[in-house]
Amino acid sequence: MKIAVLVSGGGTNLQAIIDAVASGKITNTEIALVISNKESAFALERAKNAGIEGKYISPKQFADKEEYSKAMIDTIKGAGCDLVVLAGFLVVLPASFVSAFENKIINIHPSLIPSFCGDGFYGLKVHEAALARGVKVTGATVHYVDAGTDTGPIIGQKAVYIEDGDTPEILQKRVMEQAEWIILPKAIDDIANGRI
Repeated sequence: MKIAVLVSGGGTNLQAIIDAVASGKITNTEIALVISNKESAFALERAKNAGIEGKYISPKQFADKEEYSKAMIDTIKGAGCDLVVLAGFLVVLPASFVSAFENKIINIHPSLIPSFCGDGFYGLKVHEAALARGVKVTGATVHYVDAGTDTGPIIGQKAVYIEDGDTPEILQKRVMEQAEWIILPKAIDDIANGRI
């Protein structure tokens, strides 16, 4: 199975996928393409270091969302990808993109959906909301992407305990290490090997 990984920032989840493919935790999978909407994203450097094709494609380069969507679809299909993995990708994908890859897009979200998800909940904002609400357990969710925001079928979840003194930054790091970097590679491996 060939995958395209879409990222906006540092690419820590991308690195977890690269490492899991290299170590054999993810089998039957090749990362064919990494796309970022930010030219300076460190994720593109990670791709280059791993010998993976990296591309910068931003909505700002196109007249409208549909032109952007078409460019993304053509690039991903042109690379022969079977699955699109959103790994910290902070662009709302146009409906035409989602329908072009129906049931072939997965996302990692840093909470236990349905908590702290939907419009406006991304990155540190998710962890800030969890701490402000006073919940004792948070975590991460891998889910299929549909037309809504964080509404697609859930593939897997992993809980992470909130500790006294947590800041949003500390909690974000713990959720990545204890949940995201574990369940995202597992979901890819399960899909690649027909278990999902």
